[in-house]
Amino acid sequence: MIGHRSRLVVLAGPTAVGKGTVAAAVRAAHPEVWISVSATTRNPRPGEENGVHYWFVSDEEFDKMIAENDLLEWAVVHQRARYGTPRQPVELALASGHPAMLEIDLQGARQVRTTMPDALFVFLKPPSWDELVRRLVGRGTETAEERERRLVTAREELAAEPEFDVTIVNHEVHAAADELVTLMMQPPTDL
Repeated sequence: MIGHRSRLVVLAGPTAVGKGTVAAAVRAAHPEVWISVSATTRNPRPGEENGVHYWFVSDEEFDKMIAENDLLEWAVVHQRARYGTPRQPVELALASGHPAMLEIDLQGARQVRTTMPDALFVFLKPPSWDELVRRLVGRGTETAEERERRLVTAREELAAEPEFDVTIVNHEVHAAADELVTLMMQPPTDL
């Protein structure tokens, strides 16, 4: 697969569905898959490392990235922090022929749909609403107010499923990651 321009895969879904966990499972089992590291203005959660989980930047740095067109997409997420995908690493990964993936929110996926319509858009869906709530509460990284804000957003995000090319239900992380990699390795005409 390496040696020709590859097709970008965009993974999105509601908050707490496990996008980051599925992406980490893909990264661990398939080092040949390049996964973009997003920039964000939010503070790191416990255990998150700059440049590994996100590029943690100031509002001023993010403003500069927007002004210089250094972001493929960006959005304000959960009415708080900004997130965006640095453009140059994506372009380099695609040009190198590596399987390439963005793990982003719905707003970002919509922007990428406009700028890169040939990408494969994959919606990661929870097995149920109750499971999504359990996962959000269980991770214990947000205040009660933040959880409520994220759940309001999650309902809107779940309604966007028809905008995507393919849906994967995240019953189990490794199964979802394997299904995603299988999709990534198929030629575009097979989908």
